[in-house]
Amino acid sequence: MKEILMQLAAYNIWANQCLLLTLEGLTEEEQTRKLASSYSSLFETVLHLWDAESVWWQRLKLQERILIPSESFKGSLKEAASALLHQNQQWQEWIGTTQEHALQHVFSYQNSKKEQFKQPVFQMLIHVFNHGSYHRGQLVSLLRQVGVNKIQPTDFIVWSRKKKLTYS
Repeated sequence: MKEILMQLAAYNIWANQCLLLTLEGLTEEEQTRKLASSYSSLFETVLHLWDAESVWWQRLKLQERILIPSESFKGSLKEAASALLHQNQQWQEWIGTTQEHALQHVFSYQNSKKEQFKQPVFQMLIHVFNHGSYHRGQLVSLLRQVGVNKIQPTDFIVWSRKKKLTYS
């Protein structure tokens, strides 16, 4: 389990870096342009990714009061991207240093509606990385809406081939 989660954490960083570099090359108007999607712009989608990963990190760390980064954030997309990548790195480091049994640990948390849940840590981690993939797909669609047609593929299989994680 740990090896799979390490791969997903590394992939998450790589895929985010790929798209964030593309986003940073856009004008501020393109980054914040109102578009049809779950979140109203490329910038808002990046903020959501950062918020979600941060909230799950705080839950894992058993913080009593969960802080949503975007609620007080006044920076640029570049600063939000840097914060998201820092959060990505924290996941990778934590997984790398944790024991296998900690991944099986069932932890308790409240969702945003104050509903109580219990789940193993590994399920939460899989959710975090899958959630990132979902919203990266939205970022690609949003990029196409602002006229970007050359977008590096960020599929897991592309990453694994680059890392030569193929098996005979």
